[in-house]
Order: sequence, then C-alpha cells, then structure tokens
Amino acid sequence: MASVRETLRVPKGPVDLEEIDPRGTPVGPTRKAAAADEMADLGVRLDTLQEALYAEGTGGGTRAVLLVLQGMDTSGKGGVIHHAVGLVNPQGVQIASFKRPTAEELAHDFLWRIRKQVPVPGRIGVFDRSHYEDVLVARVDSLVPEEVWQARYAQITAFEQELTGRGVTVVKCMLHISPQEQAERLLARLDDPTKRWKYNPGDLDTRAKWPAYQEAYEAALERCDADAAPWYVIPSDRKWYRNWAVAAILAETLEDMAPVFPPPDFDVEEQRALVRASLR
Repeated sequence: MASVRETLRVPKGPVDLEEIDPRGTPVGPTRKAAAADEMADLGVRLDTLQEALYAEGTGGGTRAVLLVLQGMDTSGKGGVIHHAVGLVNPQGVQIASFKRPTAEELAHDFLWRIRKQVPVPGRIGVFDRSHYEDVLVARVDSLVPEEVWQARYAQITAFEQELTGRGVTVVKCMLHISPQEQAERLLARLDDPTKRWKYNPGDLDTRAKWPAYQEAYEAALERCDADAAPWYVIPSDRKWYRNWAVAAILAETLEDMAPVFPPPDFDVEEQRALVRASLR
C-alpha cells in the first residue's frame, strides 16, 4: 500500500484543486471511529520519535522539523495544531502564527520575519500560515507589483533548500476545504457564543475571492513543490481525516529521519553503583 505521503503529495505538473476531493479519504481510515483508533497509535509513535529528536538536539544534533500549515479560513490550522501536533510533548514544539505584517516587518525582506521563527535543533516547528502568504494574499489583493510576487516563488524555493541544508526537514500541508464546508463552519461560529470570537467579518471578503485564491494556491503548490520540501494536499472537509492525515505524515517523516538518543557521556555502571550507594 502506498504511504500517506505518497498518496497525498501534490500531483506533478499543472495542479487543479477541483480534481482533488476535499471530502475524500484516499488513504487510511474511512470512518471517524477508525481514525480515532489510529490516532491513539500515532500518538505513541510520534511521542517516542519526538522525544528522540529532542534528545538528539540537546546532544548537539542539528536536525529539526518544520510543519507549514496553509489553507483558507476555517480550514483547520488550529485544529491540526491541537489534535495532531498536540500528540507530542509541547516542550519540543515551536509554534509561530503569521498575521498581517507589522510596520517593522514590512521594512524588511518578506522572509525576514520567517527566518526568526525557524525551529531550533531538536524541535518540531509549526507555522500557522507562513511565507506563502506573500504569494497568496499579496497576489490576490495586489499588495505588491506582479513582478515582485512572481520573483518570490524562486526565493521561497531557495529559502527552503537552505533550510534543508541546515538539517531542517520541511513538510508543507495545504488544508483543502470546499466553499460549502467553509460556509457551514462560519455559520457554526456565529451560532456558538463561545466561538464567535473566531469570526471575522473580513473573512467574507476573502471568501468572495475564492476562485482567485484557488488559482494562487495552485501556482504555489506547483511552483514550490520539491522532494526536499514537498507539498501535501490534505482533504479537510472531514476534520477527523484532516487531523489523522497530518499526524500520519509527521510520523512517516520522523520515522524516515530516524532520530537517535545520544549516548551518555558518563559510565552507566559507575553511576548506577553510585545511585545504589546513595540509598544506604
């Protein structure tokens, strides 16, 4: 059976998001109950792997993981962080959320604020939105001239190659939802007093530009997919499948990395004897 990463990797060649079913379950569990059972197993796998990666980092290792989460409003970036990334010890996680750039950030190159949030060795870094906003929002809303955002695809690719060279494994997940599902989630936020704080009337302005955003996403997926920094399209209309898929991709990635616990820099038997002697 093909791996989760092989199945959900963005197709080669021209990308057409309309050909990818946002309610699909192309690999793995097809029912919510089965996904819950598999998430328990994934939690055990991820916890062990992340502890080894963290320990490796404290022992002088240079490797880290960067999980990039992109998607339309309500696609579930926060849900993935809670349910998938939340399976591991938060001590070993770095989370960065990128909102509208500040005046200071706008005074620098668009990657300036991104570089400051790259995970340190031993950590799993998570970007809630990312440098891709600068070829998505900037493109759709014409925030910069076309020649500027067009040049950014190559700059992003070079940046991600740089990260890979430094030992950062880059995993990019586009949370793919339908406009129908988004509408239901927006209404659910309005219906629930405890969720209304998440609602932003400006989301409707973005929603009105859905075709333009899909075109921008297709360009980013096609032009910035690379074996060293792959893009995965995650069917996200079903929240349980979305969470399972990202967790499974993380597990497969870490298993390929095979982090190892560093050897002790002391004599284990000697220290064992000293501990026992301290009990007397």
